[in-house]
Amino acid sequence: MRRVTAVLLGALLAPFMARAEPAPAPAPPPRVSEAASRAPVHSLRRCLELAEQNYPKIAEAKARKRQKEAQLSQAHTAPYSDWTLTGGIGPAPTVRGTSVYSPNTDVALTSNMALAWQMGIDGVVPLWTFGKISNLWDAAEAQVKVGEHEVKKEKNDVKLSVRRAFYGAQLARDSLALVREAAKQIDKHMGRLEARVASGDGDDIELLKLKMYRAELEARESEAQKQERIALSGLRFLTGVKGAIDIPDQPLARVPHTLAPLGRYLEAARLFRPEVNMARAGVLARQAQVRLEQSRYFPDFGLALSGRYARAPEVTNQVNPYVSDSANRFYYGAALALKWKLDFLPQSARVAQARAQLEEIRATERFALGGVGTEVEQAFAEATDAAKRVDAYTRAQGYARQWLIKVQQGIDVGTFDDEDIVSPAKEYALKRFSQMSAVYEYNIAISKLSQATGWDSIAPVD
Repeated sequence: MRRVTAVLLGALLAPFMARAEPAPAPAPPPRVSEAASRAPVHSLRRCLELAEQNYPKIAEAKARKRQKEAQLSQAHTAPYSDWTLTGGIGPAPTVRGTSVYSPNTDVALTSNMALAWQMGIDGVVPLWTFGKISNLWDAAEAQVKVGEHEVKKEKNDVKLSVRRAFYGAQLARDSLALVREAAKQIDKHMGRLEARVASGDGDDIELLKLKMYRAELEARESEAQKQERIALSGLRFLTGVKGAIDIPDQPLARVPHTLAPLGRYLEAARLFRPEVNMARAGVLARQAQVRLEQSRYFPDFGLALSGRYARAPEVTNQVNPYVSDSANRFYYGAALALKWKLDFLPQSARVAQARAQLEEIRATERFALGGVGTEVEQAFAEATDAAKRVDAYTRAQGYARQWLIKVQQGIDVGTFDDEDIVSPAKEYALKRFSQMSAVYEYNIAISKLSQATGWDSIAPVD
């Protein structure tokens, strides 16, 4: 029965072992379900593009950015749009005569009534505001920058989620392929072993062990299928794809990024990380707000323009310039105007509030810089550790493979016993799975480093 155990362990590892005389390998089992194979296939690049187009959080950020752009447009046009147009129409009694004599009385309602109307326009064109307009523009422009970096932040965050789901689906399929291949090899030997046990020539303990291994593989297969469904479901939500989605049937591979010194990533985070740039733009907006409040201590100078036209046909038009005639008149004028709001004590409180808000956003900027630096160092440490483990497990897998081949060859020539195959076979399987997991963790660590620095090019999309 030791021979059966040796053959079984060798069969489980057959897809990964190099034989001196390889036998024709059976067709590998499908890595994806039939339903998934009929779903549209999207590469990682395409998934990232769809996420940028369809992810709701990005759409929210874009809408907030458009709102800030509209506020900037309002800030540019509002100071020059302080115009008021008024008009009216109503009945007016018949009034004849002059300021010296009139045959009519001053009653408002008579038996003789006619329509009268008037229209006027008034406004001020600002000439000098001591910085109120320019500071308002600066604050609005800085807010637009905040909106732009907010959109980049949402894109940066969703890319990490897309890569995590994509690599997770690949890892689940790789695991599923390994489990199915192992189950296929076990099923091949289980029938013969059951027949031997039934005839009294087999070891029922070995049969029980084999059934135990087979049941465990069923559990592992179910777990891998669950992880694949979860990953594809998350990918479908992130990309906004309607219906089923699938990824290319390719094994998980290590992303081809070689880690640079930590300082390069810290510098990249200060330059590219959207949260840092959002805080910087917020500081500029608050500084402009402080200057705006300070400028309100001073008056505004402008050119006041007005014009009015009134007409009442049943009222005699008074042409004497010393007589006020509100019923029939047309005039226009221009003058240099001054407007000064003398609320100095409340205004000093508003300046203090603006300064406090500026200190708040400066503290936020320091927090963003410190927090981003910590995130970069953590992601760099994870990537460094994962890279070392990938290299170490790759070498360990190679050593275990050589060990397994030597033992297998020794068994064939009689220098090793059958039970000697157990340890190298077990170690090879463990190192193989450890290497796969390390590759996944390295890819995720590089994706986190890309997200932490805002440097998207370090995480390839193909």
